[in-house]
Amino acid sequence: MNIYLYGMICASNSFKLNAFPVPDEYSEIESSARFIGGETGTCATVLSSLGADVRIDGTHIGRSMAALTREFYSGKSVGLGSLTFDESFEGLEDYILISGDIRTPFGRFGHFFSDCYSGGVKHWNVPKESDVLWCDAAAVDDCFGEDSQRCAELCTAHSKPFVTIDCKYDSYIHRHAAVTVISGEALKMHYGDVSHEEMFPLYAENSDGLTIITNGSGRFLYGRKGSAVKSFMPFEVDAVSTLGAGDTFKAGCTYALANSMNDDGLVRFAAACAAVAVSRYPSQLMPPKLDEVTALAGHSDT
Repeated sequence: MNIYLYGMICASNSFKLNAFPVPDEYSEIESSARFIGGETGTCATVLSSLGADVRIDGTHIGRSMAALTREFYSGKSVGLGSLTFDESFEGLEDYILISGDIRTPFGRFGHFFSDCYSGGVKHWNVPKESDVLWCDAAAVDDCFGEDSQRCAELCTAHSKPFVTIDCKYDSYIHRHAAVTVISGEALKMHYGDVSHEEMFPLYAENSDGLTIITNGSGRFLYGRKGSAVKSFMPFEVDAVSTLGAGDTFKAGCTYALANSMNDDGLVRFAAACAAVAVSRYPSQLMPPKLDEVTALAGHSDT
């Protein structure tokens, strides 16, 4: 299958610690890794591991991450031809501290967006119609404003089903998505301390697609307009790191969408992808394989 991904790509520097940092106290680095991450970067890695042919576009690849990007995707079924490698741009990187199921990312994403929107150069590409025409299904990150919406418009115009994440319930991108995945963190960012149960009908009634509101390791909600709300309890695994779990869940949704799975099968497959990912560190260097995912999704009684 051919899958097009548009959105955030960055270099990630992660550090797994023996204990989460406390002011004025020492923490030991147990292991560390540098890889290509971001919602689109990680999604591409997982989809390639599952057997899909992938094209990615979005964030410009700056000089600090150019060599890493080429090396990281070498040997993977991820096409880089739509990307812009920009030597005038430093590059976008994040740093992540991890201990157990706790993680804290930090970086300069605020500066990245504020510089672009205050008269600076936008360091991301406008989506290309040729990429949309090429694909069987797509995933669109709702991070680049009108350009993300333009990607959704192209997918809609050419009848290409797409997955999106963490958008508002009244947005164009949600209304036209085949699958929308909303994290609890995004829900709180957009709407404050409103319960998942209160927000779910607003999302479901504003789209003809499948709405999923995740809840970390807790039971999450999914369903469609006019249908009863369903829930799913994530698979129990020995969690090593939750880094990339949400992006892997998105990848699972996209793979399932491209394979025309029904709603229950899609949710189960995506949850199994995420469960495999959290069982290892870093999952970006050991992404879930199709046989691992199907074994978990097919044999658990969750």
